Amino acid sequence: MSSFTLLLSTLPISHTKNTNTSFSPSLLFSKTSSHNQFKISCNATSSAAADDDKQPKTSQSHETNQHNNVDRRNVLLGLGGLYGASNFTSIPSAFAVPIQAPDNITHCVKAHTGVYTPEAVKGVSCCPPVLKPDIAPAIYQLPPRPTKLRVRPTAHEAANDQKYLEKFRLAVKLMKRLPDDDPRSWINQGKIHCAYCNAGYTQEKSGYDTVNLQVHNSALFFPFHRWYLYFFERILGSLIGDESFAIPYWNWDNKDGMTGFPTMYEEPMPPPPDKDLRPTPKPQYNPLFDGYRDATHVTATINFQREFIGSDDEIKNNNLALGKKRVRRDPLKEGPIPGSMYEDMGNFYSAGYDPLFYCHHANVDRMWHLWETVLHDDHPDPACEFASDWENSSYVFYDENKNLVRVFNKDCVDIEEMGYKYKDSDIKPWLNYESTPHAAESNIAAKSIGKVKKAEEVQFPIKLEETVKLLVKRPALNRTHEEKLKTREMLFLNGIEYDSNTSFKFDVLINDVDDGTQINASNSEFVGCFEQLQHGVGGSMKMTTGARFGITGIMEELKAEGDEYVLVSLVPKYGCENVTIGGVKIDLVNIRR
Repeated sequence: MSSFTLLLSTLPISHTKNTNTSFSPSLLFSKTSSHNQFKISCNATSSAAADDDKQPKTSQSHETNQHNNVDRRNVLLGLGGLYGASNFTSIPSAFAVPIQAPDNITHCVKAHTGVYTPEAVKGVSCCPPVLKPDIAPAIYQLPPRPTKLRVRPTAHEAANDQKYLEKFRLAVKLMKRLPDDDPRSWINQGKIHCAYCNAGYTQEKSGYDTVNLQVHNSALFFPFHRWYLYFFERILGSLIGDESFAIPYWNWDNKDGMTGFPTMYEEPMPPPPDKDLRPTPKPQYNPLFDGYRDATHVTATINFQREFIGSDDEIKNNNLALGKKRVRRDPLKEGPIPGSMYEDMGNFYSAGYDPLFYCHHANVDRMWHLWETVLHDDHPDPACEFASDWENSSYVFYDENKNLVRVFNKDCVDIEEMGYKYKDSDIKPWLNYESTPHAAESNIAAKSIGKVKKAEEVQFPIKLEETVKLLVKRPALNRTHEEKLKTREMLFLNGIEYDSNTSFKFDVLINDVDDGTQINASNSEFVGCFEQLQHGVGGSMKMTTGARFGITGIMEELKAEGDEYVLVSLVPKYGCENVTIGGVKIDLVNIRR
């Protein structure tokens, strides 16, 4: 059976720059309130504590602190680095400037970044309808928590529930029948993704009216899409008069969900009586069908590591190995979504027009929920300097009653307070997957001194035209179990610059002896990868981002906890000729408790 790639990379943060560059189509397909439980610890790590003592403690005016404000926003949007302890604590806390959608939605403009207008089948007008021009969005208040939560089922199980299928298809059909001037309509739900992802809005409300608002590849990604799905789900439920209705999720982290698209989205259905005299079932008559999907992906096995070749079962096992490293050891990133090369889920601006998009993103939302709850002891502290800006970042949506409302990140952290939960799907296969060292106790880092440059000797930025090896100094050696419970050792790649409308991938390995053996996700030396699939054709969207990888457990598996340096290998797999890295370091980051 054939396979296709679904990306789950480490969380990057992005900044976009407008250009008018276009390029030829590639053969690659594209794409990917109470908040009491959101705990923020303000303790600095050992390397950052000294820096923190130097920070100013008094407030400054907006004018005199404007440069610092931009620095804070760079952390939120990812300019010049990501989540490094030194990045957090070197930013003064004098003036918080969260990222916010504008009050006046009439200021929305046509999509103009990351989309090639002549090829935009759905058009680039992605602004919402204006029902009341002079009315600012109201602050949204979550309804009281229901006694019975909405339960989002797995799509593969829901496909066998005829009653659920009938309700789901009816809800989507009714949404598609709404007029285009209704903000709840299918076309306007699709436009939401375009407006927030292809520069429909600027950050004027935050005082930066020339800076585009882009939620992808940033710390805004998870909360924005959670709110997006929240209102989409509530609108569907209101259209069929069922407040308990919940959208399905595509559990591609489970072997049951790794083979092809969920069948409910491709199942042939009989035509409406007034459409065809011949009652031949066709997928086109299914409200969940989208004609712009790539037909080769419909029944193919999902492959998280596209260059990995094996049987379907071997691919799925490799997915589980990679899943643990992507989700358990470090946070999840939004990535390219399976779909066609040009339209709908193959492009930011059109992704929301495919019903499968919401099913895919429901599982992305579930991954964030698992990371915040089940895996809460495994991930680092986001740090106080960043938290206030993140919590107060906000977006504007129409609710199920056509009211324009403003919602905040801080109000979407607890999904049960939002009235829903996910039906269980077994996570133990990837959660408990054990990697195998290719060469433990190799002492390869020490052997490479004098042959491989140390990171502090490298002139950054560096291009990934070929494999890059460098020795990175560790902040602490032979840490105790108690110390590891407090902080995680993490590898940071800062200042990754690329064009989001090109496809590329590089693997990240540590202490690889490079003896000709292919290292893959099942090996301890494989830390992870960074992969970007083009988001359609034409138009350039420059991004600066970063990635982090947890290596505490990997150093244990490699029996290298006493090593002063780590040998880091950045291995280009394809398309990396114009990708640059701005810095590489290892630091200790607090664990959230």
